[in-house]
Amino acid sequence: MFDQFKQHLPDIDPGETEEWIEALDSVVKNSGNARAQFLLYKVLKRARMLNVGLPETVSSRPVNTFSPEQEPWFPGDESMERRIRRLIRWNAAVMVTRANTRNPGLGGHISTYASSASLYEVGFNHFFKGKDAPGGVGDAVYFQGHGAPGIYARAFLEGRLSEEQLDHFRMESGGEGLSSYPHPR
Repeated sequence: MFDQFKQHLPDIDPGETEEWIEALDSVVKNSGNARAQFLLYKVLKRARMLNVGLPETVSSRPVNTFSPEQEPWFPGDESMERRIRRLIRWNAAVMVTRANTRNPGLGGHISTYASSASLYEVGFNHFFKGKDAPGGVGDAVYFQGHGAPGIYARAFLEGRLSEEQLDHFRMESGGEGLSSYPHPR
């Protein structure tokens, strides 16, 4: 916003500028921030009315925000969910490491899921709906392919994949492997 004012440098009346700054300091000190904000708002509004030529602000007021005191209580068990995330991250790392021990150079992305586990897990635990949701239609959720180790590790903890299946990560030949880039079937 203030880049356009650079052309007005240097200050042609430093004394007047200092008076304005001292006046603002005095309002804040004696009447508080709210009063200072109000006065600045009124001055800017008047300047626009007089076509002073102020640049537009580059940001708008926040919409749909609320204070921390207004936030709803977390619906889950934060401690348990943190523990589950740790287990999933660990299992994902072990799955990729074991696959690369047997087949050096096989690869696998550990950091993608590790860095986004909280986002995925909040979705799994509180938002995504499965096939058993009312109406019989669950959510179709597509994940970034590099996050697959974490998704598989979660499925293992849920009992939907076995350790043997995890041992076939990135070894799809023969029909037993887990794809490194899963897709719906």
